[in-house]
Order: sequence, then structure tokens, then C-alpha cells
Amino acid sequence: MTLKDARRIIAAAEEKAEQIGQPMSIAVADEGGNLVAFVRMDGACLGSIDISINKAYTARAFDIATRDLAAYAQPGGPFFGIHASHGGRVIIFAGGVPIKKGNVVVGAIGASGGSGDQDHAVAEAGAQAF
Repeated sequence: MTLKDARRIIAAAEEKAEQIGQPMSIAVADEGGNLVAFVRMDGACLGSIDISINKAYTARAFDIATRDLAAYAQPGGPFFGIHASHGGRVIIFAGGVPIKKGNVVVGAIGASGGSGDQDHAVAEAGAQAF
């Protein structure tokens, strides 16, 4: 995941956020879960900053969309309590999506600032731009 890749991914995600009329914070992480690029769109809430970064981290750490991880993390589920791991960085609601090159995960994107469906749609739009 290069900086150039990350900027292209963010641009596509921003475009989707503008289309739906919801300002977002958008983060792209590399294959190690480390932040490569970040943007907070005008009007995106301050609370969305860390959440978007942690959604990208979570999607890469577990190679799963955060909305899908949420289903496994419910009481009685196989990953119940996972949100308390990794120093509290694990996010178990929609908006984090792994980015793949073929079948290999090479990074992830996190989007935050709207509803779960909006966050996921923006992250998906960014991931597809890779």
C-alpha cells in the first residue's frame, strides 16, 4: 500500500461520501495495520477521527469487514469480548473494509461519520478504487 494508492482510495471514498451528503473521516492502513493516509472532510464530527483509524486497523488485523466481525462478537458468539482486545482499538460496527490484491489483504480502509450503512458504503467505494 503506497501513499499514492492510499490517496486514490481516499479520493474515491470522499466522492462517495459527497454523493450521499455525509461528511466522513477516512483512514487507510497498510498491510501491517499502520496508518498510511487520513482525511477528515469538512463537517465530519471529531469523534469520527479515531474511530475511522481504528476501523481500518480492525479490518486489517482480522482481515474481515468490521460489520461482519460484529456478528461474531455478539454475546454467545465465538468472538464475544474481542472489542476489548488490542488496547481498545477493535471496532465491531460497520465502516472498516480490508483491501485486497487478488486474494491477499494488503491494507484496509475505515470510514466514520454517518450511519453504519453509510460508513460501509464509503469504505467499500474506497476499497474498490484500489
